[in-house]
Amino acid sequence: MEIRVGMIQMEVVFHKPRQNLARAAQMVAQAAAEGAQICILPECMDLGWATPLAKELAQPVNGEIGTALCRIAKENHVWLVAGMTERIGEQICNAALLISAQGELVGRHHKINLLTGIEDMYTVGSSLQAFDTPFGKVGIPICADNAIQSVCLGASLARMGAQMLLSPCAWAVRPDRDPVAEPYGSEWHRPYGRLSKLYGIPVIGVSNVGQVPVGTWAGWQAIGNSIAYHKGGEPLAVLPYGASAECVRVISVETEAAARTGTALAEYAFQWETFQE
Repeated sequence: MEIRVGMIQMEVVFHKPRQNLARAAQMVAQAAAEGAQICILPECMDLGWATPLAKELAQPVNGEIGTALCRIAKENHVWLVAGMTERIGEQICNAALLISAQGELVGRHHKINLLTGIEDMYTVGSSLQAFDTPFGKVGIPICADNAIQSVCLGASLARMGAQMLLSPCAWAVRPDRDPVAEPYGSEWHRPYGRLSKLYGIPVIGVSNVGQVPVGTWAGWQAIGNSIAYHKGGEPLAVLPYGASAECVRVISVETEAAARTGTALAEYAFQWETFQE
């Protein structure tokens, strides 16, 4: 099946959820006009990733922010994967929402691989699920969930039947990093390429751009550089790099049902060392 995916590499302004939602609505509308059927927004696109104000500003999924994201999906007749800072009682979760083109919340994922310095800010996710959509089963791991150190999470989703991995991300670098001398991205190309090749699934990560003004990474810059891998392990798209590199890119990917599952897949393909090279 061929699917049109909108990669929404948007600026996320910390602590300005209404501004971020308005910008997301504009960019999703652009992607929909270009034929997107499902769009991906960045990690914590409401408040900014790893802000110390998360406990103060986070909302439950049925609050103003979640409702606005559902409205964006419905008004543009697209499915939506969106990062959100979710409050559940006293807990704060780094969440990814999966919303239907009818504006209904189909499922959500809570980030599991929390980076050093962030462990006490968000509650660690405790489950994985591949969700049913008109495009097949979809997994929505968040950013470092797909890092090489936690590639078992993406592999688990693929074994659950996920035919695509769509990942909200927030990729940031120190402001003096020279992208020529120190090219960014190898830490993502390795696991994305290997997951897509081994399991025959597209793997797509979409990062925000802009400044990181507070928190452990204060002074760093979110730089986009979002990437997509085709089901055969080949790179399909790499979006622009930089703190001001907002971009909408609509790509076509193909999915298919897994030819092998369970032990048959393990006997056919799985070699742990392929993820460790």
